[in-house]
Amino acid sequence: MGQAIEGGVAVKHPELLVPAGNLEKLRTAILYGADAVYTGVEGLSLRAQQAEFGMADLEVGVRIAHQQNVKVYAALNIFARNSDLKMVRQRVGELAEIGVDAVLVSDPGILGIIRQVAPGLPVHLSTQANTANAAAVRFWHGQGVSRVVLARELNLKEVAEIGAAVPEVELELFVHGAMCLAYSGRCLLSAYQTGRSANRGECTHPCRWEYTLLERTRPEDPLILTEDERYSYLLSSKDLRMIEYLPEILAAGVSSLKIEGRMKTVYYVAVVTRTYRWALDAAVRDPEGYRCDPAWLEELDKVSNRDYTTGFYLEEKEKEFAGLNTEQSYRQSHGLAGTVLAYLPAEGKILVELRNQLVAGAETELLLPDATITLDSKAMTDETGQPLAAGHNKYRVYFPVDRAVPVGAVLRRRLARV
Repeated sequence: MGQAIEGGVAVKHPELLVPAGNLEKLRTAILYGADAVYTGVEGLSLRAQQAEFGMADLEVGVRIAHQQNVKVYAALNIFARNSDLKMVRQRVGELAEIGVDAVLVSDPGILGIIRQVAPGLPVHLSTQANTANAAAVRFWHGQGVSRVVLARELNLKEVAEIGAAVPEVELELFVHGAMCLAYSGRCLLSAYQTGRSANRGECTHPCRWEYTLLERTRPEDPLILTEDERYSYLLSSKDLRMIEYLPEILAAGVSSLKIEGRMKTVYYVAVVTRTYRWALDAAVRDPEGYRCDPAWLEELDKVSNRDYTTGFYLEEKEKEFAGLNTEQSYRQSHGLAGTVLAYLPAEGKILVELRNQLVAGAETELLLPDATITLDSKAMTDETGQPLAAGHNKYRVYFPVDRAVPVGAVLRRRLARV
């Protein structure tokens, strides 16, 4: 987290914190502008195993990130049971040796173990701890916590009050991504419905299922709570999007802006990271003159989403929270086409590994950290130079490109249906 100088006044530049569910996503986050990434630790984070790092991969990831001056935070944020504590001790020691920049915890017992095993390891407190007031922040700071991810239920006025009252503690806020309709994400619904606990990283997302409300004596007469002609999602929230209000977040004294989505795709990581990178840099350069570029909103509409909301952050909207989603499913106009394996300057082309079917003639774009380039998909060739009418997952294909392209850059395609 650095500072920019505007008119001789130091302006705090908060970090952009991006999810990394695996090594590929970590590299993607770094390429598109993350200041820091957060990862899950196998068996001990609040995401499924597909979004957790083994220790060997995490060591590689930390080395890659640190070479680019990007920080890595490791999540140990399950609510541990006695049977977990042996693993916690082992993992804490390993994380200290690997050199992660901080660990993210919810459980006071895990915090105590960290203080015993690796007292010099910085600790961030997860939003799962439901920290909603300055006294609680001060308490956790007394336990050795250097940063608190505040409860999602707060508005920005309350965030600013906490920041002013406890300036020695860094504050972190979610600014984009999925939200739970539960107290800062603490939810028993998945455990109750399926036996898989959200508080242990096994959420089956039953809040996204279809529900109706029935009165016991009239089971044939369900109550629909919205005017949607199809049905109602009673428990499903829209996704958070705060890109339009970054100056207000900066004014609240926030140190880290966090994007949700360790389970999301490489394409999601690329688009959301670079869009918020552009916006955050603009907000820091000129907070008073900041205007959200409509093109940024268009970009965020091109990733999977459930429509957007500002959650509880804006006090004037808090009492009329419009966060319930009444759409049938996620919306997405574009998707991942492939990723760049190599740039061949002598031949003026890139080698791409396709990740989905790509038909010649389909609208295709190459996403660079600073620009979007339209590609002619009809110019797609196979490795022998022959034109392709269609490519499929794992195909290696070439596209002509007239500028340097970094390895790992993402190609997207327009989807047939939204």
